[in-house]
Amino acid sequence: MIKTLNKLFVTMFGLGKIPKIPGTFGSLATVIILYVLFHKLNLSSNIILIVLILIFFFSFFAVAIHIKDNENKDPKEIIIDEFIGQSIPIYLYEISHGTEKSHDMALIFYGVCFLLFRFFDIAKPFPVSYFDKNFKNSFGVIMDDVCAGFYVVLSLICFMVLSSFFIK
Repeated sequence: MIKTLNKLFVTMFGLGKIPKIPGTFGSLATVIILYVLFHKLNLSSNIILIVLILIFFFSFFAVAIHIKDNENKDPKEIIIDEFIGQSIPIYLYEISHGTEKSHDMALIFYGVCFLLFRFFDIAKPFPVSYFDKNFKNSFGVIMDDVCAGFYVVLSLICFMVLSSFFIK
């Protein structure tokens, strides 16, 4: 029973079992889940943050248990790491500026975050590649996606800074 619940958690309720591009489906599901939580259910960002932190820490144990007897230490079916990494830029967007976000602007931003996250998760620039190659455990599985999420944040900050010079 516990093993089944753990498998459901790390595969995002079986979404990771999709044969083609499970990570992309996990990222897309994350975008949809967070949009619903922030814009349809209007949940407090503090509650969402607590849930994200709990998922982050529990993931280390859940992934470790899932890959314990596996030869492949980063199987494609584990997509909870995509959830964590994709959540970082979206959550930071939602709490930024302290202003009300329109649904249309949020959809555009979520789409940009999705595309950038998938790019960094697949391209694996340093340090994403460092965690992916050097840590064959739950830490490596999760931290490469955390780094990809922060690359999205950094890219968007750079874009905003550069655009402020050209758009006045």
